Amino acid sequence: MARLTRQTQTHLADAPSLRLRTAWLYHNRGWTQAAIAENLGISRSTVIRMLEEARARAEVQVWINPTPGDCTALALSVEEKFGLDEVIVVPGEGSTLETAQDVGAALGQFLSEVITDNMVIGATWGRTLNAALQTFRPVPRANTRVVSLLGGILEAKAMNPVDFSWQLASRLNAECMLYLAPLFVDSAETKRALIDKCGLDRLLGVAQALDLAIISCGDLGTTGSSMTMDFLGPEERAALLAAGAICDAGCNFLDAEGRDVDTPLRHRIMNVDLGTIARAGHVILAAGGARRAAAIRATVLRTNCRTLITDEAAATALLQL
Repeated sequence: MARLTRQTQTHLADAPSLRLRTAWLYHNRGWTQAAIAENLGISRSTVIRMLEEARARAEVQVWINPTPGDCTALALSVEEKFGLDEVIVVPGEGSTLETAQDVGAALGQFLSEVITDNMVIGATWGRTLNAALQTFRPVPRANTRVVSLLGGILEAKAMNPVDFSWQLASRLNAECMLYLAPLFVDSAETKRALIDKCGLDRLLGVAQALDLAIISCGDLGTTGSSMTMDFLGPEERAALLAAGAICDAGCNFLDAEGRDVDTPLRHRIMNVDLGTIARAGHVILAAGGARRAAAIRATVLRTNCRTLITDEAAATALLQL
């Protein structure tokens, strides 16, 4: 596997994080310029320019200054531990909302560079993904389609669940397929009827051939960060926890080893399952916060995630698991 190739280099290619990563791989790891270019999805001339700039800024002397390099070393360690193509780590640790904003900002910049023509893109929703819209500045793409991977909620307040997929598609000038169904229905029979008789089977068919899947995850429990738990009754929440669920990824519930947790609720959720998402050409997971580390690990294991965008607190906790 290889990391996604960046089509434009006006954002991350000029960012300190990528410049320091290039310097780290070149000076500390002994990689060639060609190998760095291939690994980072940029041109060799860009690698040369960044190495020269790093020297001009005194970021590279005999060593890489430790303060700006901390997250670079952390990202490389997480890549190696979990076999990922790329890890982007934003510095620090904030509240749940602050973490969503910081990680989402990095996601928006990343997506601006890696989405290309002729892509089928699947997306879930949540605070982090919604925050990505603030920094998502792509050029319009030809023959691109965005597919929503889960249903919505009847009473949207601070965040509209359809916003991310719809605005992603709008800014790309792409076609959008929305999962127009409630997130939860009353029975497996109702779910089957909606899929078979209301056109959702077409959406699920398209989701079988995703080029890119963009997801987030939340942790469960009494102080968990999963938005899904806010919409469940106490008995349903208790059943999930009793069955060993620790993670919510696109309203798919996982245990600590990334296995699907099967409760009656699973058969009433209108979403695309993680088995389908895992078959996407490239899975991007954006989530942060130390308490989400176990959930992030479970989601990486289950989805064959290739790119992780997270924060310093979660990355540090991942290495300690």
